[in-house]
Amino acid sequence: MLSHWSLRPGSSLAALHRLGAVAVLGFASGLPLALTGQAMQAWLTMEGLDLATIGFLSLVGLPYTFKFLWAPLMDRFECVGALGRRRGWLALTQLVLAALLMLLAATSPKESLRAFALLAVAVAFASASQDVVVDAYRTDLLSAAERGLGASLGVMGYRLAMILSGGIALIWTDAAQGGGWSWPEVYRFMALLMVAAAGASLVLLPGLPPPADGGPADPTARAGAAAAATSVRRPPAHRELWGFTAVLGAVALGFVLSERFAPPLAQAVVGPWLAGSSLPAALHKRWVDLLALLLGIAFTLPLAAWVARRARFEALLAGLSSYFAMPGAVAFLLFIVLYKLGDAFAGSLMTPFLLKSMAYGSAEVGVVNKVIGLWLTIGGALVGGAAMLRLGLWRSLWLFGVLQLVSNFGFWWLAVGGKGSLGATLLPAFDWGFVKLAVPTPVDGALLMVVAFENICGGMGTAAFVAFLMSLCNRRFTATQFALLSAFASVGRVWVGPLAGVLAESIGWPSFFVLSAVLAAPALALLWWLRGAMRALEGPEGAEDQAGSR
Repeated sequence: MLSHWSLRPGSSLAALHRLGAVAVLGFASGLPLALTGQAMQAWLTMEGLDLATIGFLSLVGLPYTFKFLWAPLMDRFECVGALGRRRGWLALTQLVLAALLMLLAATSPKESLRAFALLAVAVAFASASQDVVVDAYRTDLLSAAERGLGASLGVMGYRLAMILSGGIALIWTDAAQGGGWSWPEVYRFMALLMVAAAGASLVLLPGLPPPADGGPADPTARAGAAAAATSVRRPPAHRELWGFTAVLGAVALGFVLSERFAPPLAQAVVGPWLAGSSLPAALHKRWVDLLALLLGIAFTLPLAAWVARRARFEALLAGLSSYFAMPGAVAFLLFIVLYKLGDAFAGSLMTPFLLKSMAYGSAEVGVVNKVIGLWLTIGGALVGGAAMLRLGLWRSLWLFGVLQLVSNFGFWWLAVGGKGSLGATLLPAFDWGFVKLAVPTPVDGALLMVVAFENICGGMGTAAFVAFLMSLCNRRFTATQFALLSAFASVGRVWVGPLAGVLAESIGWPSFFVLSAVLAAPALALLWWLRGAMRALEGPEGAEDQAGSR
């Protein structure tokens, strides 16, 4: 495939330019994720916030699960006409991210927790918006022959950014070993990197090629698009804006009403049970808060769906209907949510667990869990991708899912007394300019083994999972539909945080990690039930295999 485009006269430099742009955008896309996730958890832990509060603050990532609501607007409208539909939105979201990170750096989570949380939600909103544009730009930019390599380079850039913001940042904040930076200094530095990303978007990105006929290049896809165009007239722009505004208003109304009525209702429901339980009094309010949150969601989501239909928000409704028209759509959707749920549950509070409960140093956690761990995730993804060539999609999802489940027991073993049981490995001092270890640092062998196994298994599972998501898509899918599937995939990562924080304090870490392994089992059961449909997604060979097994 590489030779297909690299040997054509005049195409090599242009192709390298496109692929390099995809890698840079992958880096820009991955940088903010840890700043509202693992890095933010480390900051909150060092500020002394309790686990339940940190767990609830994982909800700042909610915009990642709802980005399909505004993706149609970013598809339909240009931000700055002279820059084109994608480049203007890229530069805008990146500059907004830089400004919000500067504001977040100036806000104390201990003294102004509510303001800090609202700013973190705004960062996640801008980051999710950037992801929508990056996904669309990459799809528009790359030719069919370049998409495989382009996707790999994008993931590589994304993971490298997470190593920087989620791993090296922890080393920077270690007063004894690293640079002794404060967390506000780290966030201000990340803001400057986003300004640089905006400059690259404005100056260095290649322009998008215009479609030959205003539609898909594939004749079959072009025919399908033409048929769709004749059967469904595209709604006016003002109706789409009105639909989005109406849905946003419904969400705001649901939030206000939930804030007012959900807590007393939750107290009335679980208050008597909590009063007679053996739970510490400090946890009573957390359980009430968790039930109030669930009640608020149960009210707000149906309200928003009803308003979307009444306001005729066709861009959203069409995207949803196009997915659910596919055979097995509901079961596939449930599987998308469940497959990484056990991993998400175990990893939702990993940084507080290692820093606070296990008392590892921030430099040690940064090196092992964030730097070495992420490189092993990349390695696991590459191994998983190679293994899939022989195993196929269904077998890969099954095998890697089992390994993901087993890897959670490693953290159970660490919590019950694994620390120090395998000795330590001495990591030599180094100074690379942008990061350093002042003195040789012992790295716990048990931590290294558990993190290595979990990240390799998680990387393999991620490779198979992404291949599955790609198999659900076709060339007629818009950026909106891609945002929809990726939003479903992020549900577990975002929504388990509040429950995880309350449970970790209620039942203890060993039981918490056993529960995380149990939560990985429903996806495997569903996968077994869906094996015929999964094999059909593999193409003719999978279908033949399915027929032969009957």
